[in-house]
Amino acid sequence: MARADEAARGPDREGLREALDRARADAAARVAEFDTVARGLAAARGDADGDDEHDPEGSTVAWDRAVADAAADAARRHLADVDTARRRLDAGWDGSCAACGRPIPAARLAVRPQTDRCVDCA
Repeated sequence: MARADEAARGPDREGLREALDRARADAAARVAEFDTVARGLAAARGDADGDDEHDPEGSTVAWDRAVADAAADAARRHLADVDTARRRLDAGWDGSCAACGRPIPAARLAVRPQTDRCVDCA
């Protein structure tokens, strides 16, 4: 019965907003961290083309930059997902799944506050 009552009320808007704010701060910090790493790797190489495939020192700076860039891109996508969820919440979102319309359980929102899909539809 508690689940039906929870579904009727919709998400705990204040708790969800706080979780989204924390997720946003974390994602923004990760973006900044990975961008700093990528800039540092570019500066360490000191040349524009980044061609270091003949460097005998193990993994190439170009590879390390590609990994850092990919991580930064993933963090930017996560940040965009969080911002979208914040806008959705501000617009009065009722906590329903975007795919099936059923309520998203509070436990799922606690783990992934930016989600717009229930577990079955994810």
